Amino acid sequence: MKRSAKAAPEWTGFQEARPYGPKYDLRTDFVMVYGISDDLPDRIEGWKKAGYTVHLMTGVAWGEYQDYLYGRFDGRNHWDEAQAVRTGKHLLHNVDVPYMVPTVSFADYLSTHIKKAIDAGVEAIHMEEPEFWAAAGYAEAFKREWLNVYGEEWIPPHASHDAQYRASKLKAAMYYRAMDRICSAMKEYALATYGRTVRFYIPTHSLINYTQWRIVSPEAQFVSMPSCDGFIAQIWTGTSRTPNVYRGVRRERTFETAYLEYGMMQELTRGTGREMWFLHDPIEDNPRHTWADYEQNYLATVTASLLHPGVSQYEVCPWPYRVFEGSYPKEDGSGKEAIPGRYATQLMTVIHMLGEMHKYDADTHGPSAAGIGLCLANSAMFQRGDVDIPEEKQDASGSRYDGTEADDALTAKERKLLDWSPFYGLALPLLKFGVPVRPLQYDNLLHFPGYLDDYRILLLSYEFMKPEHPGIHQVLAQWVQEGGVLVYAGDGSDPYHHVREWWKRETRRGAYGRPEEHLFETLGLGRHPEEGMHQVGSGAVIYERKHPADFAETSDGADRVLFRLKEALVFLGAEEEFKENRVLEIQRGPYRILHVLDETGSDASVVLEGSFIRLFDAKLPLAKRVELKPNGNMLLYDLDYDAGDRLQPRILAASSRIREEVYSDRELRWMAESPEGIRVSVRARVPRQPLKAYVDEDAVVFDYDAETQTVFLEFEGSPQGKSVRIEWA
Repeated sequence: MKRSAKAAPEWTGFQEARPYGPKYDLRTDFVMVYGISDDLPDRIEGWKKAGYTVHLMTGVAWGEYQDYLYGRFDGRNHWDEAQAVRTGKHLLHNVDVPYMVPTVSFADYLSTHIKKAIDAGVEAIHMEEPEFWAAAGYAEAFKREWLNVYGEEWIPPHASHDAQYRASKLKAAMYYRAMDRICSAMKEYALATYGRTVRFYIPTHSLINYTQWRIVSPEAQFVSMPSCDGFIAQIWTGTSRTPNVYRGVRRERTFETAYLEYGMMQELTRGTGREMWFLHDPIEDNPRHTWADYEQNYLATVTASLLHPGVSQYEVCPWPYRVFEGSYPKEDGSGKEAIPGRYATQLMTVIHMLGEMHKYDADTHGPSAAGIGLCLANSAMFQRGDVDIPEEKQDASGSRYDGTEADDALTAKERKLLDWSPFYGLALPLLKFGVPVRPLQYDNLLHFPGYLDDYRILLLSYEFMKPEHPGIHQVLAQWVQEGGVLVYAGDGSDPYHHVREWWKRETRRGAYGRPEEHLFETLGLGRHPEEGMHQVGSGAVIYERKHPADFAETSDGADRVLFRLKEALVFLGAEEEFKENRVLEIQRGPYRILHVLDETGSDASVVLEGSFIRLFDAKLPLAKRVELKPNGNMLLYDLDYDAGDRLQPRILAASSRIREEVYSDRELRWMAESPEGIRVSVRARVPRQPLKAYVDEDAVVFDYDAETQTVFLEFEGSPQGKSVRIEWA
């Protein structure tokens, strides 16, 4: 699908609600000014003067929309459109800022706001976080929508699994309608009024996180929405540190969860023509952590994202003001402190590197059982509401979890729901074994031909999601016939099998008790095949009659998942690939990215030898030997990548944006742009030992390494840019 042309590259960007400020000017390609307020034109103009392409980001589920709520917009009070839980309590993002039911009226109200941004000259609009809480569905506006769509009086979602499932489907459909209405109308407005095309993007959490946090959103439906140009994958420490269970142990696994989340978002748009940016956050929404905690988890999420080479565009930071001008608890609890200078420099090194990533393809290091996918459908979100829970036992906070609550403040039931073990019971045994498993967007199978071409083995269960169309099974059956191996896990115990959906409708063959019966019948196995392996054409089906949540609870359960993987690889004649790999690693051009898995039974470090620059270190040190402990993350510049081109001077790593980089036979010069107050580090390759180095004509001290022919220098940064040059004989 052909998308709107851009005036300039947009590899990296960030979002900020405040006016331009030099201390949080990250020198990326674009900025998303946040929120539509009276000072919007001034904020846009300030960022434009700083050289940015300017987008707008605003909330679609919540925002400062009091004029709509209190009737100042159209003369009618709209609090009946605030999302509400069973007790009647509104779900609030802040005081007077409820999560909204996306009615037609609310969509038209938002359109009037978006017009202001288009009038102000933004080039793209980001409508973020279309979210409907699974615990909601009790607002009067939602009851009216139920009657309009289903042709019957509203049924409380907690009344039955069928009511909960139908309520969630309706929530997703309402958000799709609202977003399509807003984006289509605004694209037409921009063309008709100004003769220009405005792009529309949807910043959204991953399907994994929304399901885990019990939020409903259209997700896969947006991929087929004509007015949608792409997405921002809102993945960060706050989503990825949500605990899960592996081999019976419940704890935070930030890297593994982030790896699965980024993989999910990469697969959402693969082959669809839509764009995707991966988000990173150097801190998170929870302000109670220390800088050391933020840094550790940030590096885990960055590493996880870089291991998915199908995406090379990044939102490098939300709210940089709170990162570079905020204060957070000290390690000793004695107060708060601003960002350590070392961490600030390190962040800018990573941000500069992210802007380079699109230039390179990826190569995988080490053994890899590639082409393995775990199916996840939108319908997983439809099975996450409370059913038949007495009112007195409902969560007093309004049944809302957004990652900022303390884990020990949750009830045992809430923690168990939050674990979402049916999914992680299948995913974590593979990932912890070193298998680069990818969650794939199951709904895409029906809409995008060839979506499964890169996969050899698929894992599937209908115990935590459902197929929304029988045609998906035709696609799967053809894939298996042509040589794929499908591993199906399920015991048929999920009560959502009995909802009013297509497999329950009477046909000449009779209704199906569960959706997998139709799947097995389509595969030619009858409705109730025996457990074990069945050859189907050139491929096979492996049936494991066990609920996938059980795989999370014990070591035996995790080993059972690995046993089925080995069976699939043996069938494919690839049993040599069944080797535990403690390292997930790829190389993208000169950048070597790796993570050492923990919980593998080994505490030994992994050692790399070569010639490297350590990019997760503010001083950009050289290293011939790198040692990484379990649960460690590493980003290296591999000096051997272009060792044959030592005579060409160039910058290898820097904690600033590089512009106007030029060299002659006696010098290398460039402009270095960074936030004000940042200590800039640079390591550059030069053909001979330098004589002098200058920053804005002032001589500076430098270090030279003759073996690698690299020079290191550092200086105070500026968003206006510092003129730097290195001279040699």
